[in-house]
Amino acid sequence: MNRTEFIIATAIILFVAFCMGWFAYWVIHRFTRVSKSDMGELEKMAQDLHEAEETRDQAILYLQQREAELSNQLAQTEAELSAAMEGLRDARHEAEELRAWIEKNNMG
Repeated sequence: MNRTEFIIATAIILFVAFCMGWFAYWVIHRFTRVSKSDMGELEKMAQDLHEAEETRDQAILYLQQREAELSNQLAQTEAELSAAMEGLRDARHEAEELRAWIEKNNMG
């Protein structure tokens, strides 16, 4: 094999390798290409996900506000209960003093 035949054989081998690579790329690209309908579906899914995240954020904000309101109501109710219990305690003490005074005056 002389030098010219070697160069031609090498060129043919490189050209065949190039053609096989290009064909493999074309086949892979053909099967993995995303169609327009798939892209539309992906865009719709992305939009739905975005809307769901916004809804979730709004729900979390609402729950936090509601929790704060309920905590305030609970604190107010506990304060009212404490005041009512204190008033009841004072009324019982006063009633006991009146009973003692009445018994003392009825006896004497």
